[in-house]
Amino acid sequence: MVGLDIGTTEVRAVIGERNENGILEITGVGYVDSTGMKKGVVVNIEATLKSVAAAVEAAEMMSGQEVHSCWTGIGGSHIEGLNSRGVVAITGKGRETREIGSEDLARVIEAARAVVIPLDRQVLEVIPQAYIVDDQKGIRDPLDMLGVRLEAEVHIITCSVTIAQNLIKCVNRAGFRVNDLVLQSLAAGRAVLTEEEKELGVAVIDLGGGTTDVLVYFQGAPYSTSTIPVGGNQVTSDISIVKSISFDAAEGVKKSAGCCWEDLLEGNESVIVSGMGGRPPVSIPRSQIMQIVRPRMEEIFGIVKDRLDKLSLTRPLGGGIVLTGGGAQLLGAPELASHLFRLPVRIGIPLPMGGLVEEYRKPEYATAVGLVLEGDERERRAFGGASRAVAEVEDPSVFKRIVNWIRKETF
Repeated sequence: MVGLDIGTTEVRAVIGERNENGILEITGVGYVDSTGMKKGVVVNIEATLKSVAAAVEAAEMMSGQEVHSCWTGIGGSHIEGLNSRGVVAITGKGRETREIGSEDLARVIEAARAVVIPLDRQVLEVIPQAYIVDDQKGIRDPLDMLGVRLEAEVHIITCSVTIAQNLIKCVNRAGFRVNDLVLQSLAAGRAVLTEEEKELGVAVIDLGGGTTDVLVYFQGAPYSTSTIPVGGNQVTSDISIVKSISFDAAEGVKKSAGCCWEDLLEGNESVIVSGMGGRPPVSIPRSQIMQIVRPRMEEIFGIVKDRLDKLSLTRPLGGGIVLTGGGAQLLGAPELASHLFRLPVRIGIPLPMGGLVEEYRKPEYATAVGLVLEGDERERRAFGGASRAVAEVEDPSVFKRIVNWIRKETF
């Protein structure tokens, strides 16, 4: 099971395998700098496919497995989410046998997704939030219940057709098949959130290099999806412009000495930065770096807060805010977010799964690990509760059964 996170600044590949006990473990991790993406969108196909091939190759070398297909994340400001509702009559032969079956669930979901979208957009995900059976609300799984009228509340995520096709083309030309595209913030939430947080209501803020993705869970299901076209690269750019240093040097300063909460600074610390064009190195106080970084982070969190305030939620987000992505590692980011949102804030790292724990339990790997988990669940649903590999073992073909019988009788 391979998760491929193609970001603006880095491409990350994660390989998951089931061990002898049937438990999914992470066995391969690879990442390279991304050079063909801008704000989550492919702008150079050749550069992107080279980055994809290099990241997957690094993961292959670590796991010892050859990769043929992957679950690929998609994000960017072209992503849009909306809530919809569908209603159908429950089919049945008589008044006493109107039992909700899987075909009724499929029909009501199809009715809910029948919304008008432009021709240049496609439906990426249709996620059920809750069902209503004869005015009985808040039902999570209405299968086998009796009723006359079935309603479904769903969250629909759409994306640009051309942007999705370009992303698939990059992965295919790199030599891998795309099993499906999965929303990056949805994958990140799957990797870092607990069921209690989803039930109470929680906002996942994925701080990427080119964009900031926001996914709100409410009453156990996705409620709102949005993307802000501002990310960590803008922070780096601010440092580069104000201090007249190269972008790469500014990125190093941000990672090693960046801070956005004054109480975390110790004394009059400084960082030495090499000068451009043969100029001598310069010393920059960390307090000055904070004065550059904090306003930009306040702007990003302020935009997110405005969007959260516009949501018509019946109660506050009891699960608070979860920061993930590479930007979550910026010193002081949780403290600043807690101050602005007036909610509890934590850094979201992938939940432990075994395997290479030290390699993937970092905020920047949340999306890639979540893609592995999402891909595994979808394959288990498709193969009746088992992944593809397990299904092949548990349900062998006639030829395999004959071979196994011959071996048993012979030996």
